Amino acid sequence: MNVRFKYILINLLLCISCQHKKPLTPYEAEHITHIETGKTRPDSLVNFACSLAGTPYKYGSTDPKKGFDCSGFVTYVFNHFGIMVPRTSVDFTPVQYPIQLKEAKLGDLILFTGTDSATRIVGHMGIISSMPGEPLRFMHATSGKARGVVETDFYTSYYKARYIKTIRIFQDEQSR
Repeated sequence: MNVRFKYILINLLLCISCQHKKPLTPYEAEHITHIETGKTRPDSLVNFACSLAGTPYKYGSTDPKKGFDCSGFVTYVFNHFGIMVPRTSVDFTPVQYPIQLKEAKLGDLILFTGTDSATRIVGHMGIISSMPGEPLRFMHATSGKARGVVETDFYTSYYKARYIKTIRIFQDEQSR
């Protein structure tokens, strides 16, 4: 997708969802650091994300007919509600409000390294799908053994070793 078309599409979606008063510049569209969720509730977003379980894995895709990569899945879910987010997992690194893992709530994003846990750069991500008090789980598109959109338990050695951070997307009043 060329940059000009992407810029027009992002601004059109923002105008439709009434999330911003003024259009984004191309730089702002590529470097989102604050996500405006409007009236979307975390439970609605997570229910939609869970409805995509079983969608196959496809690197670089945001199209459910073809499959998703991890950030393509997150992008598709948030864009379904008119919420603009960065396109790649690494671009989520400076986004929003970092929180402690123990404070994670439904709809928060969880960021991991890529498959090489020694390289401490975000390369994978998911959406927290568990309620407070439940064991931590997240929805994500995996290229691993499950190959596609699945819900995964965080408390495995594989994901614990790759964990980088959790970010709060929804303000507290929306989380209730």
